[in-house]
Amino acid sequence: MGVTVPDIDAATEFFEAAFDAVVLYDMRRRDEMPNSSPEAHGYLGIPSTMAQGAMRMLALPEGPGLELFEYLGPEQRYAAHPSDLGWQHLAIYADDLDETLAQVEAAGGTRNSDPRDLRGDEAGAGNRFVYTRTPWGSTLELVSYPTPQPYLVYAPRPKWAPWPMPDDVYPVPAPAVH
Repeated sequence: MGVTVPDIDAATEFFEAAFDAVVLYDMRRRDEMPNSSPEAHGYLGIPSTMAQGAMRMLALPEGPGLELFEYLGPEQRYAAHPSDLGWQHLAIYADDLDETLAQVEAAGGTRNSDPRDLRGDEAGAGNRFVYTRTPWGSTLELVSYPTPQPYLVYAPRPKWAPWPMPDDVYPVPAPAVH
């Protein structure tokens, strides 16, 4: 996953404090010349007035890599709202939603509301979510679903979860229901 941030060091501190992320390596350091070549504009799809600055790879515990990018130039805009076209938000699974939310807020993030119960095909005891904003305005969803969700009975495959696969939860094949 890649995210553009206004300050790579501040963003690193946020992800370290909020999610126990660790720095793996820097692909481009701040002391290196920003990449404003026509080639970079082409393969990155960025405006010709922008330059690729620092790049850093983080790792989230038991999760994916997270690439942080800094871009320099006059055409940079603020983070999109979830209602804007394009990728909407990043969801991070939390074993303890309240604890993770407290870490996000202590690291400088803000919540949009109090945590809410997941509904419908995602419902279950303790299954909850909350939308938050990073210090630079990107939307992060914190989600926890410790109870197997109803969709597992009929869906062709599960979404990622830290608990057993559906065959372990539902050992008898369930009839297809739509």
